[in-house]
Amino acid sequence: MKFTKNDNGFTGLEAAIVLIAFVVVAAVFSYVVLGAGFFTTQKAQESVYTSVAQATSNIQMIGQVYGLTSSATSVGAVQEIRFSIGLAPGSPTLDISKLRIAFSTPGTIPVIYTAATSGTETPAASTTTFIAQENGVGSVMPSLVGQNQTQIAFKVSPVLKNVVINIEIRPSVGATLPFSKTTPPALTYMNVLY
Repeated sequence: MKFTKNDNGFTGLEAAIVLIAFVVVAAVFSYVVLGAGFFTTQKAQESVYTSVAQATSNIQMIGQVYGLTSSATSVGAVQEIRFSIGLAPGSPTLDISKLRIAFSTPGTIPVIYTAATSGTETPAASTTTFIAQENGVGSVMPSLVGQNQTQIAFKVSPVLKNVVINIEIRPSVGATLPFSKTTPPALTYMNVLY
């Protein structure tokens, strides 16, 4: 018997090994690409949800805006602003301690009010803090939850009759709620601003 070298089967085996290697490398590469794609999609979804939360206003005005003068006998100018706010349906809890209120009139520099940490039924004498109370009485509310409402009250520098006032409610998360009102032509102790 004569032994001769025959490589016919070996070429097929090499091709099979190379094919298997290509399939394994392609599977690993596709797994990495899909993983990166899923990660990118998840981050994009988080960005959309965060953007929507930042762009939508969670706060809504409830009722009228009132301007109070210093006393029932001396009605020369509005010196206190009061209004009620609540959360829009489906909104998350609002941390009132992080809420800011900007108040201005034409020709004046805006005053930024921060939340008072404690208080009674009337706003503090300070013209830089506001009081947030449930139904306008009791202790200061730390947060606004669900369908609860809070009354906001703060002192302002005297505002005469027929003056436009600008107020912006600025939550820590969500869009600002701006509105403008005008003091009435004849002031009483409690005035509805229109």
